[in-house]
Amino acid sequence: MRVILFTGKGGVGKTSIAAASAHRLARSGLKTVIMSTDPAHSLGDSLDVELGPNLTQVGANLWAHEVSALHEMERHWKRLHDYAASVFATQGLDGVVAEELANPPGMDEVASLMWIKHYAERADHDVIVVDCAPTGETLQLLSFPDAAKWWLDKIYPWERKAMRMARPLLQPMLDVPLPTDDVYASLKDLLLDLEGMKKVLTDSSVTSVRIVLNLEKMVIKEAKRAFTYLSLFGYVTDAVIVNRLLPDGLQDDLFRNWHAIHRKYALEVEKAFAPLPIFNVPLFDQEVIGERMLLRMADAIYGERDPADRFYEGTTQRVEKCGQEYVLALRLPFAERGDVDLARHDGELFITVGNYRREIALPRVLASRTTLGAVIEEGELKVRFGKP
Repeated sequence: MRVILFTGKGGVGKTSIAAASAHRLARSGLKTVIMSTDPAHSLGDSLDVELGPNLTQVGANLWAHEVSALHEMERHWKRLHDYAASVFATQGLDGVVAEELANPPGMDEVASLMWIKHYAERADHDVIVVDCAPTGETLQLLSFPDAAKWWLDKIYPWERKAMRMARPLLQPMLDVPLPTDDVYASLKDLLLDLEGMKKVLTDSSVTSVRIVLNLEKMVIKEAKRAFTYLSLFGYVTDAVIVNRLLPDGLQDDLFRNWHAIHRKYALEVEKAFAPLPIFNVPLFDQEVIGERMLLRMADAIYGERDPADRFYEGTTQRVEKCGQEYVLALRLPFAERGDVDLARHDGELFITVGNYRREIALPRVLASRTTLGAVIEEGELKVRFGKP
């Protein structure tokens, strides 16, 4: 099983590149699923087919899936959905409005990524290609499993016990229904699904992320931030794809100016993302829609290479012994010391970068040792641990 996620700023063309990669994989004989985690689904438009909430075969060895949050909530987490709807209904909301609001924000993306775990468990396909939501939403989504694990380990057992004891006393005095044991069981299933999803997505032998960008200042900055945050949460990026490059030899002044801008930023991208391989995709003379144009795009991206290959293999985290000390090294490209905040509690290390925080359960060899300090060197955060 191989899982490939495509992410990038909205509008850079990641849906087309994901669809092109899927078509190329299917053409090579691999059973391929392409799915979208973007609530504003455009995958069907790119493939030039009608897609629904169920897996649909769209070609030889190729299946596509635009996941519906409402459909998934009703099918897999009905008790949670019904409980949320009943809470809203008690507040005087119309039944239809209550049903709609019972789908929490971000459920589209969560439901979509759950399918990665389900497809991996079924093992009916060789490759899963994921057209992710724009960068910000995707990064928030990929941080969910860490938050879910913390909630499942620290809060869930106590809250469920407290609710079981308090429910008979409190419910007669409240207008809002309190969650039952069935609701808590469904919540636990959801949290365990998130944890299982994380295991698939952080397994570098199975999953890799590919960042799609255009040669524009804001897009490149967001791509750098995405690379940092992906590394923070243990996701391996194996390639950068630069889309819509202008061809050489343009005579129009407008396009010649843009061509010069592209040359400048191309050098920045090569320097910034090394040693990741960079694939360049030209601006085509036609819309990239449908199988013929998607395959043409795939040829431009990969040439003779197999899209299922792991183009870069590296670890995001390692522990090494240095004399009497140990060092925990975590890849954080583009991060500076002032961007990073560290905290420890019991056997856990909390790393905050920008708006994202990751909790790392320290290995036994480090958990009992004192923290001596941290530095950032050559794109790595290095935390030193002294004597127990």
